[in-house]
Amino acid sequence: MFPLPPAMHQALDAARAAAARGEVPVGAAVVRGGEVIAVAANAPRSLCDPTAHAEMLAIRAAARALGHDRLDDCDLWVTLEPCAMCAGAIAHARLARLYYGADDAKGGAVEHGPRFFAQPTCHHRPEVFAGIGANEAGALLRDFFASIRAG
Repeated sequence: MFPLPPAMHQALDAARAAAARGEVPVGAAVVRGGEVIAVAANAPRSLCDPTAHAEMLAIRAAARALGHDRLDDCDLWVTLEPCAMCAGAIAHARLARLYYGADDAKGGAVEHGPRFFAQPTCHHRPEVFAGIGANEAGALLRDFFASIRAG
C-alpha cells in the first residue's frame, strides 16, 4: 500500500472537521504545481447553501486565490466521487486532473449515475483517478451515517 499524498491527507482532515460539525464528511483540496492552494469541507447545513459542497468551496477559494476562473493548471483532490453539480463545476473550471477517494454509487456522477465527463455535451474532461484514500474516506462516511442512524 502506498502512502497517501499530502493533498488527500488535507482533504481527509477537512472531511473529519465537517463530520465534527454535523456535516457529511467530504473534504477537497485544489493543488497547483505541487502546492495546496485551497482546502474546503462540506458546509451546506452551516452555510444554509445547498451548493456548499467541499468541491465547490475549494474551487471557489482556488479561483479567488489565483484571480482567475480557469484552473487548468490545477488538480482537485476530493474524498468522495463528485456529484453532477460538482462535476459540472470541475468541467467549467477546466481542472486538469480529478483524484477522488470513495465511490458514490447513489450520488456520484463520474463513474456512476450520469457519468458526466463521458457525455458529449461535456466541454472539458479532466483526467480521473479514483480510489485514492477510498478506505479512509469510506470509513468516515460509514461511521458518520451509522452515528446518525443510531442517534
